[in-house]
Amino acid sequence: MSSTQAQAAVQVQANSLSSSNAAPVNMHKVMRRQQWQDFLFHKLTFSFALLVLLVLLGIIISLFINAWPAMQEFGFAFVTTIEWDPVNDKYGGLIAIVGTLATSFIALLIAFPISFGIALFLTEICPPWLKRPLGTAIELLAGVPSIIYGMWGLFVFAPIFSEYVQPALSATLGKLPVIGMLFSGPMIGIGILSAGMILAVMVIPFISSVMRDVFEVVPPVLKESAYGLGCTKWEVVRKIVLPYTKIGVVGGVMLGLGRALGETMAITFVIGNAHKLSWSLFAPGNSIASTLANEFAEAETVLHTSSLFLLGLILFVITFIVLSAAKLMLLGLSKKEGAK
Repeated sequence: MSSTQAQAAVQVQANSLSSSNAAPVNMHKVMRRQQWQDFLFHKLTFSFALLVLLVLLGIIISLFINAWPAMQEFGFAFVTTIEWDPVNDKYGGLIAIVGTLATSFIALLIAFPISFGIALFLTEICPPWLKRPLGTAIELLAGVPSIIYGMWGLFVFAPIFSEYVQPALSATLGKLPVIGMLFSGPMIGIGILSAGMILAVMVIPFISSVMRDVFEVVPPVLKESAYGLGCTKWEVVRKIVLPYTKIGVVGGVMLGLGRALGETMAITFVIGNAHKLSWSLFAPGNSIASTLANEFAEAETVLHTSSLFLLGLILFVITFIVLSAAKLMLLGLSKKEGAK
């Protein structure tokens, strides 16, 4: 071997040794950089989640502090008192609480079957050429501002409702012995029932969109197998689709209920804004959100403002209880599915 070849061999061996020594160093740098990136990503996402909790805690503390004077003055009797008298500084939240719960219940009672039917039609029956435009139209309804629903309800829906629907309800359901009192009273087109129906129109797009998305995740092989066994569409829905998606269906319903509980402007237009408690669904009433919208800017005394903050705190508690119950229901359904 010549001296040149020997030098080249020595150089190659030295390069291989240096590269083999450099490889662990470079790998160590890469690992350190990845560890820092992972650490920063973890802390950043944790700070986002913590920020949400801090904002929620701040809202609760703010409501509690501002509602404390009314809590000291009225105590738990605030929840059971009907009187709302700004002149004499006497306040009770029962009318607003009952109005909130009644309108939300009516909205859910009407919206759930309609939303269920819309979602089933879009996923099981609707022809392909109609599915996309109809689904888009329903999603667009969810984006309509609530004040537009309120104006439509007051100027379009209320006259039609008072002229045609309320007389029909009074002549039929109003004659029944027990529930007849719910469908009696002045037929002016606005009131608890009107507000509940407007809320139903508002929450239908939310519930139906969630149900449609949930129904679409059912594996096609399950439905095709059921059809192959001779099942009808209703049997496929009842025995395949609903058992597979019942958790998502409950979640969609609770999402709509949460929207109905906190709605403000649409309710303010059509509920009547009357501090009266009546068995008639035709009678005007009030809700927590409409009371806050109507009176917060005009509240002069400390007790009046504090009572409004207490109503806001009660609405927060009601929403929290409803969503917590929905979460517990979903956990229970998940455990039952796991047990099976």
